[in-house]
Amino acid sequence: MTMPRSHRVAGAVIGSAVGDALGAPFEFGPAGQFSARFPTDARGAATEMCGGGALRWAPGEFTDDTQMALLLAQSLVERGGLDEADVFDRFRRWADANPPDIGNQTRAVLGSGLPWDRAAAEHFARSGHAAGNGSLMRTTPAAVFFAPQGREGTMDAARRISALTHGDPSAGEGCAVFHELVRVALDGGDPLAAVDDALAAVPTEHRGRWATVLAPEWTPADATESNGAVWPTLGQAVWALRGATSFAEVMRRVIDLGGDTDTVAAVAGGLAGAVFGIAGIPMRWTSVVHGRVPGDGDRRWDLADLHALAAALTGSRFARHRPPSTPGLEPREVADGVWASDLDGARHSSRDFAVISLCRVGEPFGHPVQRFAYLTDDDANSELDAVLADVLDDIEALRAEGRPVLVHCHAGQSRTGLVLRAWLRRSQGLTAQQATDTVAGRWPHLSRWNDSFTAALERVH
Repeated sequence: MTMPRSHRVAGAVIGSAVGDALGAPFEFGPAGQFSARFPTDARGAATEMCGGGALRWAPGEFTDDTQMALLLAQSLVERGGLDEADVFDRFRRWADANPPDIGNQTRAVLGSGLPWDRAAAEHFARSGHAAGNGSLMRTTPAAVFFAPQGREGTMDAARRISALTHGDPSAGEGCAVFHELVRVALDGGDPLAAVDDALAAVPTEHRGRWATVLAPEWTPADATESNGAVWPTLGQAVWALRGATSFAEVMRRVIDLGGDTDTVAAVAGGLAGAVFGIAGIPMRWTSVVHGRVPGDGDRRWDLADLHALAAALTGSRFARHRPPSTPGLEPREVADGVWASDLDGARHSSRDFAVISLCRVGEPFGHPVQRFAYLTDDDANSELDAVLADVLDDIEALRAEGRPVLVHCHAGQSRTGLVLRAWLRRSQGLTAQQATDTVAGRWPHLSRWNDSFTAALERVH
């Protein structure tokens, strides 16, 4: 089944924020620090979204990379396109609000007092140093927004947005190449196969250096600058994708490089998210990503907001989902330590439960552990097996810690029934029919209408 474009769009926007939050605690640390702390997947209540670092980030909290990306995205949506003056004003208000993390060059440009069309250029003319990765780190939403305009349109927009804070055209060309690779991925193509075509659209005077770091044989050991510069940042992101088979593997590869881990992971996360889609990003990471944007009110961004913004970048209405109420089915134990309910039954359940939500819930429940799986109650789940495996792996880890797990969807019927049956297949070795009969006897709300779920159940080992 072809992955829907909307899955890739959400994957890019949310994947960049996830990478940012994952990498933040390891910023400017040594190579290999991520795998030293997490040699295997951390699927229990405590995950790789560990927080900490020099700036004491909360678990799942994104940094200035995503803060600036959100400001850019909101401007594009609200203005209906690129309004450089508006973007620059939003960036300047953000910088004036003293964000906990801001690049030196970005701070200098935004604090110069010069207008949007002169500030970065004059800073570059004075310093000669402006090819940092600060414009690349924030550009994923723009790559999504401008992708329908084709190669020339998206690469031109990338250069113009980069030039607001980074006067060196090298930074703009890196953003332009990134935009084109994301565009190809969103269309379902292979971004690695599109590198040569993207480079052909880079001016000759910049092409050679970009061709070097994007070559198949290039490795991070070949870098001539730290990954605070734009060339190795994009080079490392592409290198990580080239050698990985999953979003999680891309993240492990780039964060283990050390250095500017939040930014490199944000860039790699945007590209990998467009490739693997939102359902390919582990739910233990997407469920906790959050943050605030200084100078933009006291709003707290979370997964639901990022989903809404991703949709808005492609022309849909920008609003959080507000689900209708449900009967509030009392949680019932269906397997040892695994319970079932509907949306409102789960919302008002004991805080002792670790909750696995299989539908959109609106506001999070307030449980210490709540995971959100990307699963729709139709036959359009192109990554159904991967999502189901992710859910079952997390249930297994949470149960191993002795936590009761509550599984629910909106009505507690179809998606909930799939997971309950799949869990019995995995944990007790039942056949699909035996698992179905067992769940039906213990959870009378089970619905079996979805043939794609029935087929997926047969594939569970």
